[in-house]
Amino acid sequence: MELIEVDPEVCGGKPVIRGTRISVKLILELLSNGWSIKDIKEEYNLTEEQIKAAIKYAENILEKIKVAKI
Repeated sequence: MELIEVDPEVCGGKPVIRGTRISVKLILELLSNGWSIKDIKEEYNLTEEQIKAAIKYAENILEKIKVAKI
């Protein structure tokens, strides 16, 4: 994911949009609170591609989570 970076020196190692301090978590929080991609683009000066990369990154992380059967 070339648009997302994880660097211990940036935001404590949380995944962010490359070259920014805007975290994937922030993008997801904004979307879950009703912000549109257009709103985020305008407020944070991001591209739609960057925002979608954040969503895809989160999707990839969730894909790896396994639930144990009892």
